Amino acid sequence: MPSQANLAIDWRAGYGPIAHQSETIERMQTLVHRMVAQGRVADEASAHALLAAADRVACMAMSVVAHMTYARRIDRSGRPLGSDDFKQTPEGHTGGSLNMVPAFVGYLLANALTGTTRGWLMGQGHCVAAIEAVNALTGDVSAAQRGRYDRSEAGLSRLIEDFYSYGIDKQGRPAVPLGSHAGPNTAGAISEGGYLGFAGLQYVHTQLPGESLVAFLSDGAFEEQRGSDWAPRWWRAEDCGFAVPIMILNGRRIEQRTQIVQEGGAAWLAEDLRHNGFDPVIIDGRDPVAIAWAIVESEDTLSAFAAQSNRRYPVKFPYVIAETEKGFGFPGAATNAAHNLPLDGNPREHAQAREAFNAGAAALFVPEIELENALTVLANHGKNRRSRESEHPMARRHPASPHLPVPAWAPTKVSGSAMSSLDRWFVKLAQANPQLRVRIGNPDELASNKMGATLALLKHRVNVPEPGVPESTHGSVITALNEEAVAAAALANKGGLNLIVSYEAFAVKMLGLIRQEIIFARRQKELGQPPGWISIPLVVTSHTWENSKNEQSHQDPTIGEALLGEMSDTARVLFPVDENTACAALRAVYASRGQVACVVVSKRDTPNHFSAAAAQSLIEHGAAHVAGDPSTAQLQFVAIGAYQLEEALKAHARLEHHGLASCITVVVEPGRLRIPRDELEAAFVLGDESLQALFPPHLPRVLISHTRPEPMLGVLRRIDSGPSKTRALGYINHGGTLDVAGMLIANRCTWVDAIYAAAQVTGWNSSQAAAAATDA
Repeated sequence: MPSQANLAIDWRAGYGPIAHQSETIERMQTLVHRMVAQGRVADEASAHALLAAADRVACMAMSVVAHMTYARRIDRSGRPLGSDDFKQTPEGHTGGSLNMVPAFVGYLLANALTGTTRGWLMGQGHCVAAIEAVNALTGDVSAAQRGRYDRSEAGLSRLIEDFYSYGIDKQGRPAVPLGSHAGPNTAGAISEGGYLGFAGLQYVHTQLPGESLVAFLSDGAFEEQRGSDWAPRWWRAEDCGFAVPIMILNGRRIEQRTQIVQEGGAAWLAEDLRHNGFDPVIIDGRDPVAIAWAIVESEDTLSAFAAQSNRRYPVKFPYVIAETEKGFGFPGAATNAAHNLPLDGNPREHAQAREAFNAGAAALFVPEIELENALTVLANHGKNRRSRESEHPMARRHPASPHLPVPAWAPTKVSGSAMSSLDRWFVKLAQANPQLRVRIGNPDELASNKMGATLALLKHRVNVPEPGVPESTHGSVITALNEEAVAAAALANKGGLNLIVSYEAFAVKMLGLIRQEIIFARRQKELGQPPGWISIPLVVTSHTWENSKNEQSHQDPTIGEALLGEMSDTARVLFPVDENTACAALRAVYASRGQVACVVVSKRDTPNHFSAAAAQSLIEHGAAHVAGDPSTAQLQFVAIGAYQLEEALKAHARLEHHGLASCITVVVEPGRLRIPRDELEAAFVLGDESLQALFPPHLPRVLISHTRPEPMLGVLRRIDSGPSKTRALGYINHGGTLDVAGMLIANRCTWVDAIYAAAQVTGWNSSQAAAAATDA
């Protein structure tokens, strides 16, 4: 590093391709003076040393990113690479990753300047090379990467070689702790960022009071998901930590310019953001110093607002527009090609491309001793007694276990609404756990879905409450006609207590977001790092069979079917059949960690069949007998869903009246019965002995399912004896403006249909079956 006397001059001069604009210099100097005066920084020389260090670390990290795409190794002496030093098939989201390096180093610089460790969230997860390069240089790597990647030439070369190596181990999983997107092996990552736009929906709900989060957002994602425009609608100083959104405005998607640039660039975006409640600032996104300045200034703005005794919402929420060019710092910048492979040709095969690569690497080169000094300056964690960036609070969520009140169990032999019972129990849950911040994702109709008591207690969160309406400035119910946005509020609140409630048909809109959370959590489990957040239920009601009064767009069981395709130990799908089983199901979800559970619940009154003990046993085992004796039955009805159980009971009674023996088994969680696909799922599903006790191998079966029959047959393959012995009834894509009975008839799911299906698999006398089916 330069001598102490020249530090001020040196940081202003920049380094390599990083040049500090006069506006950036003026802004940072003003900030440093203020921080010194406030005692937040020891002196100007210390601050300037940090600024100079950031430039050098950013240059080196950009070089590593370029090597990760093209090269097989790195030469820390700076010598040019030869043709054999390059990959046969280069790969990488190079342009975006190069843009993320100054941003992420700016985040490190802000932490070092203030002596605090913030969390981070990256929406553009395909830019993971930037994070991994910086982490390898700083030594802040994940447990799986420790000892494999470091800043030595060998460690960096191993990182470079592993990137897109497609290595696979004996279990068929990736053999290297490095992926194409952010993952649990990426130190400090809390989201894959594989679905663009979701980080913009989550960042305002992620941090708890006293915490701070920097959210790196994509300008391309701005076109995909505009729900992040509502951040000022949700943020409250009383129950939210600080959040700093930073859009990396490089102006290009994969094949063309972004809408923002086509409409007028950063100035157009800033005006759009002002109309949506933000206070935008445009900075030089190529400069880590500018990024750090924006983070600290944004937090100071929110801090000043929070200190006011007469706060009025909404706050003009800070929003950083980091203007840059795609692939800045390397040949091919500002072109469409920069998205993936910015060079015109493969350096292994083309001399001109090789020359361009070596020239770009030379411009980014940082001598060994200078890099070591820079990294030492930035690593002031011990001095400030702060955690490493990989250990920020949001990466280690493990709130205390909630107190789970005993439900007011409903008596059997009477009817009641399962949703009303859930409503009453959730109110008790929220009241019993005031230490846990509550977020309820509500697309619009919480009261219509019979959760009126919950709404009355927790209220819609709004900036200006309307008299006579259950609204509050500090409400916990996040309501908007955007399923992804409200689900994001719950999924992001991993330090608290959450619930998502939606119409079944419209919950499909949440699928991508939910799946991203499931995949990330499941991968953590696979790596021996099980997530510690309290499991999150998605309660889907106004479901397919009850939404019969509306057209077929409102009749769709896809969400449960899709989630049954995920790993059942992490993505649970439950079909409670009455009040007690619904309460037992929700209580069991909140007793677990790191799961997302789709709970399909009826809101109309249905008969209660399960006592408190029987309901809890059903949830524990996933299935239970409810009628008939399996040891003497000639047929087994398998009911999945409340209305399906009612039809099975009717069929069973008619058959019994005609001397035909059947039994009924309810399956509340089909994923517990599936063929396990790996060791984790094998530990979750029922063993063969338990399964056969519930489903004797010799019995013919008729499945009556809430879902379409085909996907359910696939999940329940272990109890499927083939077409001659098994029939499956369910939703067959028929519907319209009908009542519940009409839906059952249209989809051939009535008790009559069940009896005829039973006759087909048992060989019963057709006249007997017909008599039972026509018995009034």
